[in-house]
Amino acid sequence: MLDITFRYGDLEYFLLILMRVASFMVTAPFFSMTNVPNRVKVLFAVFVSIVLFGVVPIQRLEYDTVLGYSVIVLKEVATGLIIGFGAMLCNFITAFAGQMVDMQTGLSMTQMFDPMSRESVTITGVLYQQVVFGMLIVSGMYRFILRAIVDSFSLIPVNGAVFHSETLVASVIRFMGTYIVVGFRITLPVFIVTFMLNAILGVLAKVAPQMNMFAVGIQIKVLVGLSILLMTSMMLYGAAEFIFTNMREMMREFTYGLQP
Repeated sequence: MLDITFRYGDLEYFLLILMRVASFMVTAPFFSMTNVPNRVKVLFAVFVSIVLFGVVPIQRLEYDTVLGYSVIVLKEVATGLIIGFGAMLCNFITAFAGQMVDMQTGLSMTQMFDPMSRESVTITGVLYQQVVFGMLIVSGMYRFILRAIVDSFSLIPVNGAVFHSETLVASVIRFMGTYIVVGFRITLPVFIVTFMLNAILGVLAKVAPQMNMFAVGIQIKVLVGLSILLMTSMMLYGAAEFIFTNMREMMREFTYGLQP
C-alpha cells in the first residue's frame, strides 16, 4: 500500500530541498533564462523537489529556534547558488569572447540584451551564446546540469554543507583563469588577423599620409572580422565541447568545496 502521509517535519525538509533546487536554477544556464515565465520555473523547481523528496534520505535537522532554521535555509540557498555558478562558466566565456572580437572589429557599439545573463552584450557575444546554447541542448548537457544538483544531495546532505574557504577560493581563482584563457582562445584567430591588419595600416599611413586610414581601416576591419568569423564558425563545436568540459570540472570543484 502506498504511504502518502506528509508530516510537519517533512514539510520543513521539503522546503530546504526546494531552496537548494530553486537557487540553483537562478544561476544555472538554460534554467535561468528570462524569457521563460517565472511560474514555469517555480513549478519545475517544485516538481524536481517533490521527486527528490522521495529519493533523498531524510536526516534529522538540529535547530532550536526560527533563527536556526533560517541559517539552514541560507546554507541551502548558498549551496545551490555556488554549484550553479560553476555552470554559468559558459555564459561568461561566450560574452567575454564576443566582446573581445567586437572590440577588434569595431562592432563593440552594437549591444543586445541576452536573456540568459540578463545584461547587454555585444552582437558577436550573442552569436557565440546562441551557438553554445544550441550545443548545450543538442549534446544533452542540460541533463548533466540537472543531474549535478540531484547528485549534490548525495555528496552534500541537507544542512551538511561545509564551506571550505581555501578550496572555494582556489576554485574561484581557477574559474577566473579558465574564463580568460578559454575566451582568448576563441578570439585568437580574429585577434591575430586584426593585429596584422593594424600593422599593415600603420605602414600604409606612413607611406601614404594623404590617405585617411582611420575611415578606411574601420571598413576593412569589419569586413575582415566578419570573414574570419565565417571561416572559424566550424571551430565553434570544438570550442563548445571545451567549454562544457571545463564547466563539468568547475561544478565538481565547487561541489567538493562544500562537501563535509
